[in-house]
Amino acid sequence: MPAIPHTFSPSGLPVGAKLLYFGATGAPSAHPAAEARSLKIEHVSPETLVHQEICRRTPLGQQAAQARRHGNAVPDQTLLAIFRKWFWARKPDAGFLVEGFPATLLHARVFDEWLEAREEALTGCLCAEPAAQPAMVEHYRTLGLLREPGPTR
Repeated sequence: MPAIPHTFSPSGLPVGAKLLYFGATGAPSAHPAAEARSLKIEHVSPETLVHQEICRRTPLGQQAAQARRHGNAVPDQTLLAIFRKWFWARKPDAGFLVEGFPATLLHARVFDEWLEAREEALTGCLCAEPAAQPAMVEHYRTLGLLREPGPTR
């Protein structure tokens, strides 16, 4: 996986930063995850949360497993419920680096509502591939939260 440009380095961010990362999907990005751990920021991804629910055999995990058995993506309603469960269970002052969520503009708007309901705010959105998700990029750019890549070193 390519290195994250230096301008994405969370160094200098406060402990408890709340970040979204949009980049290559698949295995978690080692660089942002490692830096998140160094700042005591929880690294979360849809794949990890869905996997945990499936392993615990929760009702949400069973829904996700059934969709996957049929070769389908986890339905939005199930994914949002899994993320809602994580979001509301965490401490309000705890930082996070969420990778790969929100995946759609609907997810982003729902996530924004959750943050507002808890009187929290994102620190920023790191976007390694702006062309990949134009609606999401524009949403967070409009909110002044988007941190686009600079030249790599």
